[in-house]
Amino acid sequence: MSTVETNPPVAPYFMRQPGKPFPPPEYADFRKLNGLAQVALPSGGRAWLITRHEDVRAVLTDPRISSDPSREGFPRPTATAGVPTPHEVPGWFVGSDAPDHTRLRKALISEFTIRRMKAIQGTVEEIVDGCIDRMLADGKREADLVNDFALAVPSLVIATMLGVPPADRKFFEAQSKVLVTISSEDEKRADASRQVHRYLNRLIALRRKRPADDMISRLVASGQVTDREIPGVAMLLLIAGHETTANNISLGAVTLMQNPQWIGDPRIVEELLRYHSVADLVLMRAVLEDIEIGGQLVRKGEGLVLLVAGANHDDAVFERAGEFDPSRSAQGHVAFGYGVHQCLGQNLVRIEMEVAYRKLFERIPTLEVAAPIATLPYKYDGVLFGLHNLPVRW
Repeated sequence: MSTVETNPPVAPYFMRQPGKPFPPPEYADFRKLNGLAQVALPSGGRAWLITRHEDVRAVLTDPRISSDPSREGFPRPTATAGVPTPHEVPGWFVGSDAPDHTRLRKALISEFTIRRMKAIQGTVEEIVDGCIDRMLADGKREADLVNDFALAVPSLVIATMLGVPPADRKFFEAQSKVLVTISSEDEKRADASRQVHRYLNRLIALRRKRPADDMISRLVASGQVTDREIPGVAMLLLIAGHETTANNISLGAVTLMQNPQWIGDPRIVEELLRYHSVADLVLMRAVLEDIEIGGQLVRKGEGLVLLVAGANHDDAVFERAGEFDPSRSAQGHVAFGYGVHQCLGQNLVRIEMEVAYRKLFERIPTLEVAAPIATLPYKYDGVLFGLHNLPVRW
């Protein structure tokens, strides 16, 4: 084993800064190291940073590395931020290892097949058209594309799939915002988690008495997920199902308004996923035994923070990675992770993005950003990168 970095550089957890490009330039510096850099966690302690595409994929397929946040050394930004442990939220399967992860994922695979996603495309198109109708109502000529469109579309889609009444959409948006913002106070984040959990328990109880054609009803009937786990599974899908997609839609819309020559090109979705890498700080792991990563000795009980944007902007894999270029092959990006934990809903995200951009620019061809790009309020303090709001006009 090599120990190439005996005194590795230590970076702050948030390298995103107003006025600086995303991904932060430091990511490229870390990829050039003969070893790994470390990050100082807001909660105290350090973890290793994984920024090279090759290393990220290797880590995500290594059985000696755990996704379980109860493991020694697993990085936690704050006391309540980050991935909950299986004890804290049973059913939050992205924070578990085999065999529990395998069992829970298997119970959900049929809900996200290509066939089922094609079947739901008509629903997605109706939802997108409805959101655009409301934006255009009463002759309006401006809107906030985040709150009026980008958040609304995936929230309504995942609510429909799970069987959550559309009238409760605002509740979930508000609670999700608290849960994925690092600067949220621990008490507020814990309260948001309790409120969502409480609501879902009531909905699950209702579906036991009155089953419907929705995902929660099918999970209840399947017997593959325990009563304690169903609320956690549903909570994960609700949060992951709208926050990440909303960020992708809004950031992608800005990019397309700046690069209108690519509007309508079928390759834009894959390149936008790579280019923006909104889940940059999501992937965290704990090391179960001494291993070597990128030539660096990493000890048992140490933590890893995998920078998705670092891997997706690795020039060793994607030439001119900092440029938005749909003509490139973006295949191999890790915007959805990699290996057994790769995002279950990735095909749904692709459909939502494709329909959102197609409908938006067909129906509002004169759409433009109504503020200087440099002044847009980006989510520098979020686990997920995105925009707080996006003023547009037409």
